[in-house]
Amino acid sequence: MLARIQSSAVIGIQAFAVAVEVDARPGMFRIRMVGLPDAAVKESEERVHSAIRNSGFRFPSGNTIVNLAPADMRKQGGALDLPIGLGVLAASGQLNGERMTEYLVAGELALDGTVRAVTGALPMAITAREMGLRGIVLPAQNVEEAGVVEGVDVIPVADLHHAHAFFEGSCDIAPHRTDVSRIAREAHNIVRDLRDVKGQAHVKRALTVAAAGAHNVLMIGPPGTGKTMLASRLPGILPELTFEEALETTRIYSVAPNVNAGKSLVLHRPFRSPHHTSTTVAITGGGANLPVPGEVSLAHNGVLFLDELPEFNRAALEVLRQPLEEGQVHIRRANYSIAFPSRFMLVVAMNPCPCGCRTHPQKPCRCSAGDIQRYMARVSGPLLDRIDIHVDVPALRFEELHSDNGDGPSSDEVRAQVQEARDRQRARAKGRHVWNAYLETAQMRKYCALDSDARDMLEMAVVKMGFSARAHDKVLRVARTLADLEGLEHIAATHVSEAIQYRSLDKEYMVA
Repeated sequence: MLARIQSSAVIGIQAFAVAVEVDARPGMFRIRMVGLPDAAVKESEERVHSAIRNSGFRFPSGNTIVNLAPADMRKQGGALDLPIGLGVLAASGQLNGERMTEYLVAGELALDGTVRAVTGALPMAITAREMGLRGIVLPAQNVEEAGVVEGVDVIPVADLHHAHAFFEGSCDIAPHRTDVSRIAREAHNIVRDLRDVKGQAHVKRALTVAAAGAHNVLMIGPPGTGKTMLASRLPGILPELTFEEALETTRIYSVAPNVNAGKSLVLHRPFRSPHHTSTTVAITGGGANLPVPGEVSLAHNGVLFLDELPEFNRAALEVLRQPLEEGQVHIRRANYSIAFPSRFMLVVAMNPCPCGCRTHPQKPCRCSAGDIQRYMARVSGPLLDRIDIHVDVPALRFEELHSDNGDGPSSDEVRAQVQEARDRQRARAKGRHVWNAYLETAQMRKYCALDSDARDMLEMAVVKMGFSARAHDKVLRVARTLADLEGLEHIAATHVSEAIQYRSLDKEYMVA
């Protein structure tokens, strides 16, 4: 007897349909699986066999063939266990398979028939909706995540017997619907206030500009001046995630092992801070068999912070170029070729020299000119060119550390300014989320027009400081953001002047 049940597999952050076909026929006892299964899927033969018998069902004694279609796409992971088990029961006459045509099924089976959680539940639920299916049957641990998708019933099951009863019609399971508003109320996000940072008013100003236009930032200064502390405050001044952004971010975390365990929806902007020993694959994503997102994708719609920038592997830094330019990272391996979204704000921090005291007002620098030059050469010019804002973070005086006069606006006040600036950018782009940092050439010609004074100032800076064409465009984009923060439609010379100041540090520090 032939049975067919619909399931799904995930590659990258996309789920694609997999038809599980099971044919049970008389003959010598044998289980054969075809359709490019990987090792984990092949091992499901033993898991399914034990789960069926330990759940009180009979495993067919003849020849059982399991086909996973489409046959030319490799199937990975344990999510096909439950549909294979149900298909075997239907093919052997122990389950009425009519109702199974209305649902997509996914879940890993334990040897006792218990259903275990799988990765990628959210993309699978979206695929079920796109296929026009009534719903999706998932392990109970995954329904909170999948339940945010509207237009599809999410059915939680605890074990194989539970799923069998549902498809037989002897057990009605109410569809699960995730209460997004409740999750938002219960979600606790510890917002680190910008006021906690003593002094550094000009750095806080630079971070405000960066947040308003989604610009990348380089902070350079001696150790202990607050660079890491300032970077950790950046998510608190960014606008809240929209529901579409939250779904997009959650899809990435859904397929990342052990990253978003127990959470149904990512409601706060990610802040990723990988260690400087991270490999290229850890930064970009990938893997030999199963592609997983890297740090640049886990920071999507949020902040990627690289502390001690020159200590990172040079190859790991160079791979940042593509995601910074395109907003996605393309990964090609022998077994697959995928693209992960990676639209993030890059914030990097570094010392001015190996000992860190080159610009310190009291501590003498022990580094030679050659040491400084080799240290700075670890950061390539093309990568530095892609960072919009360079800002110096000097050592604080004792009076600044013990000042009681307040330390500028709070994160909430700054976030309101940033939101207003982004609202102007969205209105200019007619509702699309096109921030100033991502303006195309045609958009820059339209929105970044300069008067004669501003043009002369920019020309002087380009000639004297040797800006590249990319640096020239970065200055214009930052100037556009400065005008948006002031609510002005036209860019003034003062905006260009401030934007140029944010590009001067690469010339000052890169020369030993």
